[in-house]
Amino acid sequence: MGHIVKTKAGTYRANWRDPANRQRSKTFRTKKEAAAFLAEISRSLHRGTYVDPHAGKTKFGPYAQAWLSSRNHELATAARDASIMRTHVLPQWGDWAIGRIDHLSVQAWITKLGKRLSPATVIECHRLLSGVLRSAVRDRLLGINPCEGVRLPKRRRQAHDDRTITREEFAALLPHVPDRYRALVALAGGTGLRWGECVGLRWDAVDLDVGIVRVLRVMVEVDGRVSVKPYPKSKASRREVPLPRFVIELLTAHRNRYEPGPLGEVFTNSAGGPLSRHVFRARVWRPSLVRAGLLGSITNLGSECCLGTWTDRTGREHSQVFPTQEEAIAHIAKHAGDGLRFHDLRHCYATWLISDGVPVNDVACLLGHSQISTTLNRYTHPSREHHQRARAVFADFSLTFGPGNGAVPVPSVLGQERPHA
Repeated sequence: MGHIVKTKAGTYRANWRDPANRQRSKTFRTKKEAAAFLAEISRSLHRGTYVDPHAGKTKFGPYAQAWLSSRNHELATAARDASIMRTHVLPQWGDWAIGRIDHLSVQAWITKLGKRLSPATVIECHRLLSGVLRSAVRDRLLGINPCEGVRLPKRRRQAHDDRTITREEFAALLPHVPDRYRALVALAGGTGLRWGECVGLRWDAVDLDVGIVRVLRVMVEVDGRVSVKPYPKSKASRREVPLPRFVIELLTAHRNRYEPGPLGEVFTNSAGGPLSRHVFRARVWRPSLVRAGLLGSITNLGSECCLGTWTDRTGREHSQVFPTQEEAIAHIAKHAGDGLRFHDLRHCYATWLISDGVPVNDVACLLGHSQISTTLNRYTHPSREHHQRARAVFADFSLTFGPGNGAVPVPSVLGQERPHA
């Protein structure tokens, strides 16, 4: 399988051929060391676990970039991964030789990240590093993946994770949304469509007479550029969703008042172009929440002055007097902490349906989920009436203590009365 040659310098060079039949060599101080090394190479070749001894010198940075460019993920996914790789992974590992990355170093890095980043971001960083090194194992650059067995921070639910509103609050929000975008917000709350599904909607997929919207295509936004993807997120996402009456009314009014986009898009910006999610959030969505009293509060002080009150992202409360209400709205929308997101309307839709007794398998179908567990774990939250509903179950429950031994008849609502031992 290999042979040993003594060099002019008095050392011993082990020679062998790798699985691609390429000649490889490595020099040792003694013949015994060279022989032991060749024996190990021979065993690894027979077992299929061969790793080039020199391959570990490959730098992580160039290999990671090649790994990223070789994948065929969607634009949004590729942009997200490239951003995480560039921001968090490459600054740590870019100049490291792949063979020098060990389990202890990875664990220390993960622990350090966990002190300044959210658990979700840390998990994504680990996923990308592990993906690169797993590919290196397949390419025979590494024997094992040092990311295996690394302990990751747990994703813990935060108080703001359950951001839902009642149907009454949603009805009160709609009048505060600018007229051009009111039907868009109504569509999201009344059908549970994702942002990309809403802004990618064309009139050929809307049947106002029957009251059905078909999800056929979506809009994706990468680095501020909006483009059309001619198919939805997954096979289950290609679906039909019934339109509530109020959504039909608002869509009808929207069609009569605003011109469709160049390809028949239902929703466009004021210039007739595609909607940007970030611009919509800053200029339309959050100011609408402020006007509706769902983000901060505004108190009129007379003479057009008003007092604005809000809580920032650190939980600190602020108050400031503004000369006009519009200035107060703009300031609170920009500086207030996390409020209701546009995507939370999808959570609201699922919660409203489940709370009213719609079977969860039907809700999963309407949301475009292939697995019911996704609907239950991610898109449904306890309604605000769950305490009252729990009490209502026992509304007729009463205990009657009998004389003497304190026998307690079990209420008839739970079965035939019998003495309690």
